[in-house]
Formats: sequence, structure tokens, C-alpha cells
Amino acid sequence: MPQVKCKIGPSVLNADLADLHKESEKLLDSGADYLHLDVMDGHFVPNITFGHPVVKCLRNKIKEAFFETHMMVSKPDEWITPMADAGVDQYTFHVEASEDVALTSRKIREAGMKVGLGIKPNTEVTVIDEYIELADMVLIMTVEPGFGGQKFMEKMLGKVRYLRENYPGLDIEVDGGVGPGTIDACAQAGANMIVSGSAVTNSDNPRVVIQQLRDSVNSALSSS
Repeated sequence: MPQVKCKIGPSVLNADLADLHKESEKLLDSGADYLHLDVMDGHFVPNITFGHPVVKCLRNKIKEAFFETHMMVSKPDEWITPMADAGVDQYTFHVEASEDVALTSRKIREAGMKVGLGIKPNTEVTVIDEYIELADMVLIMTVEPGFGGQKFMEKMLGKVRYLRENYPGLDIEVDGGVGPGTIDACAQAGANMIVSGSAVTNSDNPRVVIQQLRDSVNSALSSS
């Protein structure tokens, strides 16, 4: 069984979106392993952020970085081809939004992207069992999706523990309210892919925060 690795993917949601390229470069220069790009359509969640034209522009500026799009959209199938064309590496969609999770997953893989499956706080983690063979990663939301800066929901870490115990080689991502004050609980539950928004982007020293997150996860992984 391959050992999972720690990966830190800051969310640009709370950064200056008018300067997305420079903000993203700053995060990568500070030690980020990937960029977590929050795509919201105003339907699945009330907010609207940006779509594939912005992601494509960003990819034209940043050639090498791993892009994960977190698709908080009501019709995930419709965005697959445009996001693949925009240069996205991993397409993470919500199982609650798909009429056929297996079909959506296959379309994503056929488009050349990795498959991420996300679940909202009110969704039981066991719904993932049926689709686990199709997924490269599972995202456990630790806040309600749609807005940055929410309070971390520690109860959600039971889902992370369930996945880690049952699928030890799985990449498990947590997103929402994750920062220096909550990272130890996430790491000890078994999360290895860490999305952190305002804790990183609002910091005077993003590099220090990213390293703190990484140290916590690596410590938990080495002791497991």
C-alpha cells in the first residue's frame, strides 16, 4: 500500500482575486504543493466566484503547478470539458450535485483529469463507499461550502477517520476553517491533503503557516 503524502493546497478564495496570478505565485513560492481553486455557480452554493476562462488565464501564467478545481456547481458534468481545456489537473465535484456519480467520474477521467469526490457536512460519509474505486481523492467539507472564513466543524473529522481506517492509501482532503488552531485535529484524524484559506492568505508570513500545517500532517503520518 503506497504511503500517502502530505500536500498543502491553499485556497485563493480569500486572496485578492483581482490579482489572482500574483497571489497564486506567492502561495506557490511560499511552499504550496497545489492550488485549490473554488468554483461557485450561484446555484449549488449562493456565491459566485469564477469559471473556466479565469482558470485558463491563470494556467497560461502558471505552467507547472497542480490545479485542483473544487466545483461547487449544480451541474458538474457541464464543466468537465471546459475545465480540462483550461488545464485543470484534478476536478473535484460534489456527489450531492451529480445525477450519476460514476458517470461523472468516468467523464472526468476520460477528459484527462484526476477525480475528486466531495461531500457536504450533512452528507453521510458511507455514500462514498460505492464510488471509492473511481476516486483519486475524497474531500470532506469541514464547513458548509460557499463562503470563506467559517467556523471549523470538528464533528466532520469522524468522516476522515472512517475513510482513513477503511481506505489507508486514499488521499483525504479537508477544507473549511483549517489553520494552525485546527490542523492537529485534522492530521490526527487522517487527513493528508490540507486546504487552508484565510489562515494562509491573510497571514503576514504564508510560508511559516504552510510549514506549520505540513509539520503537523507529517508528524501524524509518521506516527500512524
